[in-house]
Formats: sequence, C-alpha cells, structure tokens
Amino acid sequence: MTTLALEIGSTELAAVRIAEDVNADAVRRIPMPARNVWENCRSLLFEASEGLEVTALGIASPGPIDMKAGVVAPGGVPEWRAGFGIVEAAKAMFPAAAVRLGLDGVCLAMAERNFGAARETLDVLTVALSGHVAAGVVVGGYTVVGRTGNAGHLAHALVPGFDDRCGCGGRGCLEAVAGGASMLRWARAQGWTGGSLTELLDAARVGAEVPAAAAGRAGTATGRALVSAAALLDFDLVVLGGRVAEVGPALWKPLGEAIATHARFSAVSGLRVVPSPLAGLGLLAGAGVLALAMPE
Repeated sequence: MTTLALEIGSTELAAVRIAEDVNADAVRRIPMPARNVWENCRSLLFEASEGLEVTALGIASPGPIDMKAGVVAPGGVPEWRAGFGIVEAAKAMFPAAAVRLGLDGVCLAMAERNFGAARETLDVLTVALSGHVAAGVVVGGYTVVGRTGNAGHLAHALVPGFDDRCGCGGRGCLEAVAGGASMLRWARAQGWTGGSLTELLDAARVGAEVPAAAAGRAGTATGRALVSAAALLDFDLVVLGGRVAEVGPALWKPLGEAIATHARFSAVSGLRVVPSPLAGLGLLAGAGVLALAMPE
C-alpha cells in the first residue's frame, strides 16, 4: 500500500510518499509555476510514488474549497480561481487510490494533533503564517471541517484597527495584514525596495525599520484575531507556525502585547501561543493523516 500527500502551497507545490521514517529530504518541492499547475503536480506525484501502485492520496489546499465536489479555487493559483476539479484529476492519475481533499488549515490541525504541539490538548487553534494565513480548529479532540470544508478560515476574520484591502475583495481581513504576500506589498508601498518575502523577513530579523514594522503589524493583527477566536471557541492554546512566524521578536513581541491587552475576559485570560515544532512539514503530514484516516 502506497500513500501520497500533496501540498498546494502559497508559493510552492510539494509531494511526498508517507512512510514511518519520512523526513524533509524525501519531499519533492518546486516553486509555484505561473501556469500548468496540475501538470506540475502530476510530475511531483509520479516522482513521489516511485513507480508503486498508489492506494491513497491526501491533498492539502488553500481555500476556498468544495470538499464534497472535490474542487479548489485558491486565489494564489490564477488558472484555478474559477474552480479546478482536483480530486477528479487525481483519480484519473491513480484509479485505485482513495483521494481525500482538505483545506490546508484542516490538514495543519490534523498534523499538530497527531505529531506536533497539540497532542495532549483537546481544544486548540493551529495557525500558519506564510505567503497566506492558514488555520485549523480542534474542538474536543476532533478537527472541525465545516459545511463546505472551509472551517477555520481565520485569514478572513476581521481585525479591529486595520483597513487594508484583502485579495478576497474585503477590507481589514487578517490575511491583508499578516499574510506574507500582503506584508510584502505593504512594505513596498512604504518605500522598501527588497524583492521577496524571504528578504523582508531577513531584514525584519535584524531590525530594519520598514520590514520590522511589517512584522509588527502582522503580530498585532494576529494577536487580536487569536483573542477573538479564543473567546468564540473557548480554547486556551494556539500553535503558531509558518515562515512569517519564524521571524522572531519582531512579530512575537507585538503579538504577545496584543493578547495581553485584549485577553481580559476570564475565560481567555490564560491564552497561550506556542511555536509549531513541525517546521515546513505540517501540511504534508496533515494531508497524510487525512489520506490514512478518512473512511470511504
């Protein structure tokens, strides 16, 4: 039996064959192509399968998704914005395989619950700040999926004090402040001349004014959004990962200050935010859990 996991990321595609001894070196990754995205996914999956018959495939994708229909429409993949039937396409590749689709945040929650910082916690919010914002909710030990599969979309929670325009068409979404692509746009609008999110985060780590301000805004917005989510769902633990979360004090200090300022209601006053131990493997690990755990 061969199980594969596929990650549709904000800036890259990744695939891996799930095994007990899997590690980061086994992951096939490529930058997100400008076109022919599914053809590139096919190539990665064929490489990862190593010629073996595939019996299960888990797919983690940004939303919005339609889990029942097997369709994804992530904003970061222009040729899929009208909707792409990724489950049908995957079944055509691997006719013997059970193909499972999950929101990237849902997969992240499954990974943290099984392998990460939420193994001993029944109620938790898991968040990844990278090119975009992904989040998943665990309540009573169960990952919340929602009506269409899009539960946990913290990216489009409204954040008080911010009015940045979001790619969804709204204003003031967390994604518009704390998503890596949004941070990069904001920094450039302030006159920063760097060329990539990696450069922005590196500059923020050493205290460069505009990059550090971009990280600080992201931390403040994230902290406010986390307090609101905690008040709604009554959890006291958030597991935070992703490239942006790895920037260090430039983000974590204002995030902590925002929580200290707003988490005054007694039920959320003990809210803790801890770093994810899963590094860049969370979404693939969660997609693997999805492939192995979900019944027909």
